[in-house]
Parts: sequence; C-alpha cells; structure tokens
Amino acid sequence: MKIALIIAGGSGKRTGQDIPKQFININDKPVIIYTLEGFQKHPDIDAIEVVCLDGWHEILRAYAKQYNITKLKWVISGGESGQESIRNGVYNLEGKCNDDDIIIIHDGIRPMIDEEVLSDVIVKCELYGNGVTSLPYNEQIFIKEDEYSTKQYIPRDTLRRVQTPQAYKFGKLLWAYKKAFADKIGIYGSSYTNTMMVDLGETLYFAKGSDKNIKITTADDFELFKALLAVKKSSWMK
Repeated sequence: MKIALIIAGGSGKRTGQDIPKQFININDKPVIIYTLEGFQKHPDIDAIEVVCLDGWHEILRAYAKQYNITKLKWVISGGESGQESIRNGVYNLEGKCNDDDIIIIHDGIRPMIDEEVLSDVIVKCELYGNGVTSLPYNEQIFIKEDEYSTKQYIPRDTLRRVQTPQAYKFGKLLWAYKKAFADKIGIYGSSYTNTMMVDLGETLYFAKGSDKNIKITTADDFELFKALLAVKKSSWMK
C-alpha cells in the first residue's frame, strides 16, 4: 500500500487569522482540501491519514465528504510539536501497514502538490527505501561573521532545498520514530522526518521538486497561493 500521511495539526498563529490556516477558504475551498485532492486524484495513493488539530476532526470529515475525498481513512490528533504529530500518525499505522508499504508524509499547508513530484518521490522510495522532494538552491548563502558582516560563503551547487512530500518504507519509518523518541534524537525545534533520519545515520535520496510547492506560513502566502491557482502555463513554453 501507499498511504499519504498529511500533517495538519498546527494552529497557524503566524498568519494572524482566527482559524487554523489549513481550514481557511481560498476560492470557496479550504486549503486542506486542495492538499487532499492532490492525493485523492493520484492513482498510486491507496489511503489518506490526516493528523489534525483537536476540535477540527469532524469539520475535516465533513469537508472530505463534501469534496469527495473518499481515500480519507483516518483522522487522528496531533502532538505538541511537528515531530510528535508525525510520530502519532506513524504509530497509528502500526498493525495496519506492512514493512514495505510506502508512507508519503506531506504538510497539509502545501496545497500545490504536483502529480509528477508525487510520482517521483514514490519511485525513489521503491528504489532506495526513501525519497525526499528537493530542489537546487539558486541564491547565494553566506555565513555570518557577526550581525553586520561576512567573509565566508557556501557554494550553492553543494546545497539542496528539501520539502514535502517525503516517502519512506513503513518498517524503517516506525523504527526511526521509536528510536528517536526513546533516545531523544532529532525530535526538537524545527526537526522533521528528513533531518531526524540523517541524525539517526540514514542516507536520504533526492526526488523531483517544484517551486510551486509553496508552504503557507504567513498571510502573504495566501495571496501567492491565489495567484498560482490563477496562472496558466503559456502555450509557447516547453
């Protein structure tokens, strides 16, 4: 099986809105539904699990019914941090998945999921045991000497930006979260599954990415999302 694990447990305080950002309507549709539709439409996805903010479970189920998200199988509560939320989602799948099943972890507030990106991350996971969506880094990165100056940079051709979706074989993913939380490795601050895996000594494998795969973090990101929804690719572009 191939199961999408969607993380939608955040309260969205940075957007300054009265409701969680994943439930804000854009063009009369909640952000989380745009995200779920990408997985609903993909032929390789068998089921969807959403880690959801407490108090919003039934609202999410109602939206899923309204928008015909028939692959939604489980809605569970998140944790105090992003890593706790992912852990909860992984643990809920224990006994439901085989070790070789593929779990695709994705942020609920990345609504522009591309079919080719999702397909490639699954292919890489089938080949190597994991696959992480990535892009080249096109800006120059400098290391601070102090608050006002620098004299050292990191060659950008040595860098990759990693996003979600990320895909992992279930057996390794379950092992990783049990070990990480038992040994307190890679679970604090801004840690995510990818950084945790590296902290545990695992090798990650790059998959295709997309610049349209934005993460809605601030109020301005909603305007960018609306603009991307309205854009159509020019017919002359390859």
